[in-house]
Amino acid sequence: MPLLSPGVRYMLLSTLFFALLNVCVKLLRHLPPLEIIFFRSVLSLALSYGALRQAQVQPWGRPDSRFYLLSRGTTGALALVLYFYTLQTMPLASAVTIQYLAPIFTAVLGIFIVKEKVQPWQWVFFLLSFGGVVLVKGVDTRIEPLYLAMGVASAVFSGLSYNSIRKLGGREHPMVIVLYSQLVVVPFSAVYCLLHWTMPVGWQDWGVLLLTGIFTQLSQVYKTKAYQAGPLAGISSLDYLGILYALGLGFTFFGETFGLPSYAGMALVLLGVALNAAYTFRQARRPVPVVPAVEEVAT
Repeated sequence: MPLLSPGVRYMLLSTLFFALLNVCVKLLRHLPPLEIIFFRSVLSLALSYGALRQAQVQPWGRPDSRFYLLSRGTTGALALVLYFYTLQTMPLASAVTIQYLAPIFTAVLGIFIVKEKVQPWQWVFFLLSFGGVVLVKGVDTRIEPLYLAMGVASAVFSGLSYNSIRKLGGREHPMVIVLYSQLVVVPFSAVYCLLHWTMPVGWQDWGVLLLTGIFTQLSQVYKTKAYQAGPLAGISSLDYLGILYALGLGFTFFGETFGLPSYAGMALVLLGVALNAAYTFRQARRPVPVVPAVEEVAT
């Protein structure tokens, strides 16, 4: 897989838009997470359905794909709800760093779900990144154990969701996969809004809510394309680059800073992802040895 393969480009774009979505959620921390999810999901649902109609693609997918479409929608919805709670209760970079355990769970679960092998050196790189997350949590007293557990659970559900996408392969249009995510989360979040409605404040809140839908749609479409195009272990690791966005955006918008040990932990995460990506690219470029045919000896 070349360094700037379609899968890599799609994942870099997805990470950028997801970082901007994180800022929007943090700016709306006075609103319940499920209310934010409702608005962004309704907009994403409308955009996805409109795109499918324009492309004349059947929106419900093939019958043999629906199990994994529903699996993607359900696990993705659970991951999203938990992640939004952590965004509103932790420093931005800390919440993002914990969520970036997802590539580890993606690759590990991929061993059993899609039968993709993880090489021994990749386990070392994953442990390096995981150690960085542990270091960030250990020195940041602003992270409560409950929200840490929610962040880890979100990463597990994300791993399941990405494996469902990989199982679908290229059988379904990316917008069909995105559509199913919204079909699951919209009814659930709508019930919550009916029972616990909080009115957004002014045009600023409504504008940011609109942006959450736009950034969500762009991030999901490009991430879906990325996982359809490349190997899980290599593509999923690029997600970690969002930590750099989180550090910069967290400081710019919210004045968040960290001590040296936290920065060291984040550096370990980035080192692990860089080594894993480089290893994956090198393995993919290796020529496949040609095994000569064995002539049958007459007896």
